[in-house]
Amino acid sequence: MIKHRPRRPLLPLLASAAAHLALAQAAPPAPAPAAPDWAYPQSATHVQVPPPPGFHRPSRTFDTPLGLFAGQSDIGAAVVPGSATYDAATGQYTIHSAGYNIWYTRDEFRYLWKKMSGDLSLFADATFPDPAGYGDRKAVLVIRQSLEDDSAEAMIGEHGVGMIHLAKRSSAGASMDDLQYRFGGALAHVLARRIGIEKHGDSIAIFVSLTGEPMHQLGPPINLHFDAPFYVGIGFCSHLPDKSDTAVLSNVILKEAAGEMHEQP
Repeated sequence: MIKHRPRRPLLPLLASAAAHLALAQAAPPAPAPAAPDWAYPQSATHVQVPPPPGFHRPSRTFDTPLGLFAGQSDIGAAVVPGSATYDAATGQYTIHSAGYNIWYTRDEFRYLWKKMSGDLSLFADATFPDPAGYGDRKAVLVIRQSLEDDSAEAMIGEHGVGMIHLAKRSSAGASMDDLQYRFGGALAHVLARRIGIEKHGDSIAIFVSLTGEPMHQLGPPINLHFDAPFYVGIGFCSHLPDKSDTAVLSNVILKEAAGEMHEQP
């Protein structure tokens, strides 16, 4: 008499084989690019320097509308991807971003943007939820010619330590230059209540409300030409190449006209 061995159920065997095959075929995740040494910020043992000539990373762009804005980009593709959310009930944009800087000949930051032409006014309240973040992090209102990391641009930047500057990159790949406004004394480490940027032809000026008074122009304007259409929006940079931080921009208003700042509290 021939004895038959009990048969193992077929379905568990197939499931086990499929699992092993999937593990064998799955590629290991690609390692994140390392932040280069030149990108790390000022410290007791280190000085941040401009990127090497010709250094670029293609920006990552998402045509995903968010509030007032038509799309989002990780300009310069920081080694830690950024993200952003919008709360329609509170009117708050929360932006998470790493990025070594918005400076020198190229930038790294999360950017929420809209394509526009002609004159414009953009203003917002900016705050940093983490009081311990790097002092040179900055929330920005930016006009850019393109989404490339070295684009011509004009911006108002509000730093974590309270400094405000109007900065420009006059052409693609050029070095940034700026006007800096440092608030000392009683306003040291105090953020302006509200910031704005206004484009009137090729004239671009910044506006502030330090404590809630009507917005007023801060310093002289700069002159910079943008071909239409160009990009307008808000952004944030942690100033740390491999560490994300957060900024919140609220009560954001974007108008297709200049001369709107003077009416804003």
